[in-house]
Amino acid sequence: MLIDIGANLTHESFRHDFDAVLQRATAHGVTRMVVTGASREGSEQALALARAYPDTLWATAGVHPHHAIDYDEATDARLRELAREPAVRAVGETGLDYHRNYSPREVQLQVFERQLAIAADLGKPLFLHQRDAHEDFLALLRRYRDKVPAAVVHCFTDTHDTLKDYLALDCHIGITGWICDERRGTHLREFVRDIPADRLMLETDAPYLLPRTVRPQPSHRRNEPMYLAHICAEVARDRGETVEVTAARSTGTAAAFFGLLPEASGA
Repeated sequence: MLIDIGANLTHESFRHDFDAVLQRATAHGVTRMVVTGASREGSEQALALARAYPDTLWATAGVHPHHAIDYDEATDARLRELAREPAVRAVGETGLDYHRNYSPREVQLQVFERQLAIAADLGKPLFLHQRDAHEDFLALLRRYRDKVPAAVVHCFTDTHDTLKDYLALDCHIGITGWICDERRGTHLREFVRDIPADRLMLETDAPYLLPRTVRPQPSHRRNEPMYLAHICAEVARDRGETVEVTAARSTGTAAAFFGLLPEASGA
C-alpha cells in the first residue's frame, strides 16, 4: 500500500472525475494521499477534500513561492488557523523558486520565513519547494530546522551535492516521476539509492509530471495518483530493491512523517 505525499487534487482537471481518480488510485495500491495546498484558496480546498474523504485524504496548508506576492496579514492568520486543523498535516507548499520568479525574490524570502515561523510556532512538519534557489533556501531553512519536527524537500530534482546538504539537515526527500524523464531526470537515477530509507518518500505531484516511461501514455497527459505505483517500481529498480521493499519502506516513512496510523487501523 502506497502513500502519495504530494498530489494537487484541487486542480480543475480532476473536477469531472474525482471519485474515479481515487478509485483508480486504490486499485493500484495508492490508498492514502496528501493534498497539496499551494495558495490560501487552494489550502482551503485541500482541507475541504480531506474532510470529505477521511482516512483517504489529508492536506497541507501553505503558499507556494509563485503566489508569495499575494501573501498578506489575512493570509498569514488564515494559514495559522488551517494548520491547526487535524486533517492538515504540514505547512506548505512553501519555499523559493528563482526559476520562474513569478513573485519578486525579496518577497519570496519574506513569505517563506513567515511560513517557517508558522510551522515552528505550531510544531508542524514542513512541505518544501526549492528551484534554482538552493543557497538562499538552505540558509533560511537552517535557521528554523531545529524548531520544526520534520521537513520534506518535495519534488526533489537537484544535484547530488544539494541532496547531501538536505540530508545533513535531517530533511526528508520526495521523489516524483521526474526520475522517469530521460531528458532531465537521469541524474536522479544515479544517486536515489543514497537516500536513506527512513528519509525517502514518493509522490506524483499530480496532475503535473506524468512519468514519461508509463506505457501506454494517456492521451490527456494528466498525471494522477494511480501512477505512483509506476514511480515506485522505477525507484526500486534504481535502488536495487524489490518493489515490495521500496513500497513498504516509503509508506512507513510517509506514515511516520505525516502522523498517519498504520493502514490496518483504518487511519
